Amino acid sequence: MSRLVAAGTLLCVVLLAGLSDCAQPQRQQHSLHARDAHHQLLSSAKERPRESFASWLERHGKAYKNDLKEMEKRFAIWLQNLEYILEYNAKTTTHWLGLNSLADLTKEEYAQRYLGYNHASKKQLKAQHRASNAMPNPFRYADVPQSSLPASIDWRELNAVSEVKNQAQCGSCWAFSTTGSVEGINAIVTKKLLSASEQELVDCDTEEDKGCGGGLMDYAYQFIMENGGIDTEEDYPYTATEGECEAIKLNKHALTIDGFEDVPENNEAALKAAVAHQPVSVAIEADQQAFQLYMGGVFADETCGTELDHGVLVVGYGTDPETNMGYWIVKNSWGPEWGEQGYIRLQQGVTAQEGLCGIAMAASYPTKEGGPDPRPTPGPTPGPSPKPPQPEPVQCDSATSCPPETTCCCVTDFLGMCLEWGCCPVMDAVCCDDHEHCCTPELPVCDTESGRCGTGEANGATQPWLTKIPATRHWPRWVPWSHAGSGSGKKDRRGQW
Repeated sequence: MSRLVAAGTLLCVVLLAGLSDCAQPQRQQHSLHARDAHHQLLSSAKERPRESFASWLERHGKAYKNDLKEMEKRFAIWLQNLEYILEYNAKTTTHWLGLNSLADLTKEEYAQRYLGYNHASKKQLKAQHRASNAMPNPFRYADVPQSSLPASIDWRELNAVSEVKNQAQCGSCWAFSTTGSVEGINAIVTKKLLSASEQELVDCDTEEDKGCGGGLMDYAYQFIMENGGIDTEEDYPYTATEGECEAIKLNKHALTIDGFEDVPENNEAALKAAVAHQPVSVAIEADQQAFQLYMGGVFADETCGTELDHGVLVVGYGTDPETNMGYWIVKNSWGPEWGEQGYIRLQQGVTAQEGLCGIAMAASYPTKEGGPDPRPTPGPTPGPSPKPPQPEPVQCDSATSCPPETTCCCVTDFLGMCLEWGCCPVMDAVCCDDHEHCCTPELPVCDTESGRCGTGEANGATQPWLTKIPATRHWPRWVPWSHAGSGSGKKDRRGQW
């Protein structure tokens, strides 16, 4: 019998190089025995690396398998990731890593090719919302008692989640997160699950979103609303490239929404209330190597950070019976061979208010008539309540200011004096030399040729640069500019000229 077990283990290594089908836990079967079995497979891969890598290549259909130079380069990276996985798994008990389809990429390559959530756009949207003095977005689940929520929910079991998809090497995660929540609310209302077209968003939603260059779920919701709906995946299939918008298919509205709402940020309780009623789009930081190589278990690595760079979909929550840890069920868009059949369970209820990996920082969901809305019928209009304290504007000089949480950037200067200010919609921004755009502090290098912000490294991450909004003047235009202050006493939130 032991011989049969050993043979089965070896067969798994030869065929799959220690990968998903042999060690992958099935839904609702998240036993840590799977972790132990997976560790045996990884150890076998370390003992027979060439054989295992060859099987891994076949398993994942890598295009470079006939390119000897590229294959050797990828093999070296694969080995480095294997060493990292073995070392990481030896120190972690709640989850484990493995040689998934991304195991031939460096951490930097992985981040550049697969992450595309534009958090800078979200900050810009919030700044513009504040600048317009608009009312806060409603949250229909605000009054739902936590005690009334189910202990667990899985929208996959309620036929409100489509199959796991694969964005491939295109930063279109924002589109997949959007379609997932749109599919969910439409399935809940119509009792019919349809798969929506990410390609329509990549090709056609280009005013604010940037296709494979990144985007924002809120902008995509707005596009779907203004377009009257979105086509199906079957009719407008995904290509993992940016193409021409197909006008005929743009007019096919198989799935529709009426609006969208943001979940109050940094509030896991509010996120839980929303997820109890429908799948919810969220953004997380996913650029860490541990996330890249995740294979199973409840991911509880608090070093994953809160610099949001990846859009995903929360389709439920529950409690792991072996660790007693609460978790979010998160649908990814890297195919079913990543994680737990394309999903990751992220620890719920951590100390940080942002949630693990920032999951509670930028959640949103679409709305549709006939959908869940626990809000009571409005009663008599209450009297005015005291306004909460508002954040202070950022002073550019004694005569000019920008909205809170923005950065003053000089638009027009003369002999070292700023005559006209603009506002970059993020804090601590870097002002670009063209005097019209700016970059986030995370990607501070302005590339005026491409119109993008980056790290300055050859293969570093990039994103579209931001456009300044006009600053507010508090003195009449006829006041001499020399009295308005030079702006030379630059504050922390002010960018360079």
